[in-house]
Amino acid sequence: MGRHCQLVMGPAGSGKSTFCATMMTHCQTTGRRAHLVNLDPAAEHFEYEPTIDIRDLITLEDVMEELNYGPNGGLIYCLEFLLNNIDWLEEEIGNYDDDYLIIDCPGQIELYTHFPIMRRVCEALGQWNMRICGVYCLESQFIEDKAKYFSGVLSAMSAMVNMEIPHVNVMTKMDLIEGDYGNVKKDEQDEGDNHESGDEDDKKKRRRRRRRLMDKALTSRELERYLDPDPLLIAEEAGVVEQEQGSINANSRSFKFQALNQAIVQLIDDYSMVSFIPLNITDEDSVEYVLSTIDNALQYGEDLEPKVSVSIMDEGFSICSWVILDFVSLGTR
Repeated sequence: MGRHCQLVMGPAGSGKSTFCATMMTHCQTTGRRAHLVNLDPAAEHFEYEPTIDIRDLITLEDVMEELNYGPNGGLIYCLEFLLNNIDWLEEEIGNYDDDYLIIDCPGQIELYTHFPIMRRVCEALGQWNMRICGVYCLESQFIEDKAKYFSGVLSAMSAMVNMEIPHVNVMTKMDLIEGDYGNVKKDEQDEGDNHESGDEDDKKKRRRRRRRLMDKALTSRELERYLDPDPLLIAEEAGVVEQEQGSINANSRSFKFQALNQAIVQLIDDYSMVSFIPLNITDEDSVEYVLSTIDNALQYGEDLEPKVSVSIMDEGFSICSWVILDFVSLGTR
């Protein structure tokens, strides 16, 4: 049987570790043997203890302390060190021939879009007869700002082109959005946010404000335009800015970057590669749909051998023995 792995990528804070933990929980619930692999030398906390951990080889803290690197340069150094010692990873993975690996990767976008580091890791995994599916996570709160959202779309497209592996893009944290893809609407609770006590911390206030903005802006039909990126969204945003500013200020930002916006729209439309699958970790059906999509990209299950429990085998053996003994007794009469 072949070996399979998910390579979970995405910007920092996009929910990669939560995605990995959700997949691990679901695999264990369904009886699938899965192992978590950590390739992030800066990671600190995991819901599931990694079976294979790059921190056993090198840590970002040690690199920053000994070489006086910053976090970004130190992270790149750690991954290059992994490539120079790729035999270590081969030995660690070699013990899991029939299992399903979920690889949690760092959150530095340059590793997937600018540097060939992760691509070389994928090439090494391919040489070890592993089927790989890239999972690019983008958090749902990117859709608050259309410019930020399209930067995420372009990053996902760049990773797809650079990595050259089967790819699934996932819109994470959909449980924070109300509607068809999120949780049940709670109008009264959200409307009462303005009257909350002043001792609430800023982080919770910002989170509630984001949720109100998304609830106001998004309908199920509008959300479909973000799951299957509609290039006209950025053009519409530019049109709104022009209407607000009027035609007096000809040097406005919208006019300055009109050609750039059109180029971005044309690029997304020409490639037409990126689409997102919504993931609500509180919905079991949503988790199953995402996993089945990844399995389809991996062709997982096509070469699985059927497994029969011992109790069924014992029962079948006893029935077979009874038939044989009965046939022998008939023959002796």
